[in-house]
Amino acid sequence: MMMHEDIAAFALDYVQKKGATYAEVRVEDTTAHSTVMKNGVVEATGFDKYHGIGIRFIVKNKMGFVSTNELTKKKIKPMILKAVRTTKGLKSLGQKTFFAEEKSHNATYEVKQKIKLADLSIQERIAYLQQGEKAMLDSGVAVPSRYVGYSDHDTKEFLINSDGSKIYSHVPKLNMYYFLTIAEAGKMTQRYWAYGGAGGWEIATGWNIPKILHEEVTSMKDNLVNGVKSPKGQMPIICGPQVTGIMCHESVGHPYEADRILGREAAQAGESFVTEKMIGRKIASDIVTVVDDPTIANSYGYYQYDSEGVKARRKFLIKDGHIKEFLHNRETAYKMGVTSNGSARASDYDKEGIVRMSNTFLLPGTLKEEELFEGVKKGVFLKNFMEWNIDDRRLNQKYTGAEAYLIENGKITKPIIHPVLEVTTTKLWPAVDAIANNLELHSGECGKGEPMQGIPALLGGPSMRLQGLRIK
Repeated sequence: MMMHEDIAAFALDYVQKKGATYAEVRVEDTTAHSTVMKNGVVEATGFDKYHGIGIRFIVKNKMGFVSTNELTKKKIKPMILKAVRTTKGLKSLGQKTFFAEEKSHNATYEVKQKIKLADLSIQERIAYLQQGEKAMLDSGVAVPSRYVGYSDHDTKEFLINSDGSKIYSHVPKLNMYYFLTIAEAGKMTQRYWAYGGAGGWEIATGWNIPKILHEEVTSMKDNLVNGVKSPKGQMPIICGPQVTGIMCHESVGHPYEADRILGREAAQAGESFVTEKMIGRKIASDIVTVVDDPTIANSYGYYQYDSEGVKARRKFLIKDGHIKEFLHNRETAYKMGVTSNGSARASDYDKEGIVRMSNTFLLPGTLKEEELFEGVKKGVFLKNFMEWNIDDRRLNQKYTGAEAYLIENGKITKPIIHPVLEVTTTKLWPAVDAIANNLELHSGECGKGEPMQGIPALLGGPSMRLQGLRIK
């Protein structure tokens, strides 16, 4: 049998016999590796291999969840019995749990690996980071603090539920990140960024990390040494794909999570300025369409079925400037009278699936990036950012440029130091008046839930131009 199918079937049958009106069982096998390098020295590296089972159920309209890494009937049977009894005994707080209807699915899918992660040695992974380290040293830039890390997770999962779904998946994912600090002439700048994808080692080599790190430290030094004071006031602002991406993730993706809108995440990840009644409301310029799409091949947020067995699809959060839909699991979908759009995700077998983003980005336009600069007498180009923050309702936000430039008479003229854009979500997206065709997708580990679940996601978009906003 594949992926402990017998033990999953036993758990599903037993929890139903004990009164569950709905149940789902997820069994996972994961092999993982991680390496962290500081200033060229390996601080930690290692492999991990683990498996486990998570069982979620509804009994007497109350939700229960239990998990274990001991995949035996002897362990699972009393665990389920205790969990069901405990859930039945919980006092009602007036909130009953119901799931939206969903048809069953029987599917198997796998992300193919040209170069299998299982065939790589620790030395090969370390050598990969050392290439990036060498590229930074060869640049001639003084980088006194250099953190570079790599990790991968090769996960096989079997999901079965009481609706009749049986879904097998095998998805390897890998991630590389860096945190750099440069100091010159009494000034300092920092930069954090990450890359991620689903597939084999060919994904990592395709990033060309030595080239990325060489260009990163070179541009950081150029901005720090040659940068001039940022202009202030109202002017055209052009955001590069990385800035567009973080804006999509933080000011569209998070506030459109239905559990936030319903108040479930208020004490953990926060609330949302968006309300259920805002579906259809105009919130952006007509050229703005923001999607969340887990079906993109080899993407860091890739999946074909979510953690509740719902088939994944592209979701239109904003379409042609209007709020189109929210991110839903089956519980929030029921509460809002819709069907789930496959947005339930769990980071591991011992966590329940909650409403999450996958790959959230602004759809590209038709213009070349250089056309966004045309006609700009004086403005700012935020190519990427050093820091950002946003409030718990995802309304008030701030972005500080890392690599940024002055635009004069339609041309980039000189680097500028740390321009700051402060704006509200309701003013940001109506300010978009032009969108380029240079779509880029970048990785992130999105945190949410209690206990906290860090989950692979992509954020991105093309360059876009904003009008009527101020640089501070």
